[in-house]
Amino acid sequence: MTGTPGAQDRFRRLCAGVVGVLPGPLGRLVAPSMVGFCLVNGFTFAVDLLLLTLLIDVARLPLWLGITIAYGTAFTLSFLLNRWLNFDPERPVGVQVVLFVAVVLVNYAAIVLGVTQGLAAVGAPYQLARLAAGACEAVFMYGAMRWVVFGRPSLRRSGYEPPTSSVSS
Repeated sequence: MTGTPGAQDRFRRLCAGVVGVLPGPLGRLVAPSMVGFCLVNGFTFAVDLLLLTLLIDVARLPLWLGITIAYGTAFTLSFLLNRWLNFDPERPVGVQVVLFVAVVLVNYAAIVLGVTQGLAAVGAPYQLARLAAGACEAVFMYGAMRWVVFGRPSLRRSGYEPPTSSVSS
């Protein structure tokens, strides 16, 4: 995806700046890409919840269908924004899309649909259930996007992980 190089550079500098002000060991543990992931996916999660609320409360869709449409929309946006702003993709976009779809399907079945439906079935409001699922999902998706979808295959095979303090991580 192409975009204004200035926007990408500003985003990455912002993420590195946040890491730079974290105290002691936290600053060494948190990669700028994690900050970027939190920003991008915080935004796309808000899109997910807004769409879910509109689809359930306004359009009166069944919960499973509302979850599916909102999730699909938000994660398409997440892929595009993370690829453009946050990660340095080495693979061609086609390979990344295939990997991303596989990761999203696992995440959707196990976490998004399973946890949300499960908590709603035991009486939790669907928005709260979706928030709980979102917390689980964030951990899984960051790891999958950083090391699988947008990872550096040649470095992963050798066991080398680039330093987490670089802006392009």
